[in-house]
Amino acid sequence: MTRQEDRGGPRQPLLIAKDLKRHFPIRSGLLNRQTATVHAVDGVSFDVKKGEVLGIVGESGCGKSTTARLMIGLIELDDGQIIFDGDVLGEDITLKELRRGVQMVFQDSYASLNPRLTILDSVAFGPKINGLEDPEGKARNLLKRVGLEPDRFAHRYPHELSGGQRQRVNIARALAMEPRLVILDEAVSALDKSVEAQVLNLLNELREEFGLTYIFISHDLNVVRYISDRVLVMYLGEVVEVGPAEAIYHNQAHPYTSSLFAAMPSMDPDNRTEEPPLAGDPPNPINPPSGCRFHTRCKFAESVCSAAKPKLSVIGGDETHLAACHMMDPASGHSQSFREAAE
Repeated sequence: MTRQEDRGGPRQPLLIAKDLKRHFPIRSGLLNRQTATVHAVDGVSFDVKKGEVLGIVGESGCGKSTTARLMIGLIELDDGQIIFDGDVLGEDITLKELRRGVQMVFQDSYASLNPRLTILDSVAFGPKINGLEDPEGKARNLLKRVGLEPDRFAHRYPHELSGGQRQRVNIARALAMEPRLVILDEAVSALDKSVEAQVLNLLNELREEFGLTYIFISHDLNVVRYISDRVLVMYLGEVVEVGPAEAIYHNQAHPYTSSLFAAMPSMDPDNRTEEPPLAGDPPNPINPPSGCRFHTRCKFAESVCSAAKPKLSVIGGDETHLAACHMMDPASGHSQSFREAAE
């Protein structure tokens, strides 16, 4: 498979998201007037280094999937910038050019495929309409690479495959466009555990073979730890913590991140969760809380948390580990007491 040009060099992040915002209007009445606004993604910024896997976690409704769709243009940005290997979307590259370099695998493997197309036609469709050479030959090779023998599967339809087989087809279809970045939005969450493990191992092999970069979105923290190099945590449309996977798993800095990991079921039958680590539902995104959006559910919250919005700051001198929490800011005077309470 030919690779697209690496224009920015190895030290240039493959993708940079700057202050992404997307608000959805709610309309009602005979005149269809806007009555409210859902703050789905509200100032999300991050970068993805070449060759790494960035995991994104958070509760349902925190904006993970909306962020993914913003990055490939399925949803229009209200504000912010997307920079792909140094090229600004809308200035240096078009959306069509971006989609050649960024592909996405969705959670619903059946809805992602056209039920009227055979598996071979589905994989070959993208290369064919983009004028790539030998689209059917490319599709056959990719089907074989993802574990589906073309002689058996090429002329089957989506309803004739299992969920794991359909997701393999979707992975092959994404790779057919020769991307550099693949976004995996809950791509293994609907699979049985044995099939999930096979697909995760396949993704790791494809990453090494084709030099891919992944953004991996999931609710399963164990899966995210297995596959990710860095982890980004979202809450109510904002980034609350980001850092190396092992740092996030062993040294959570934000109370929300700590609550997520405390909610993970233990394999030790004697280590039972007596009380829920996090009570209540997330606030309404139509009217999010002022200051830190997590302060309404945080047991460490102080008056500063509702008064001012925290910024991502370096944790423990590690410039790769950032958290948006007043209690972790030494200038607030609360960081030591928070640490003692958390321990």
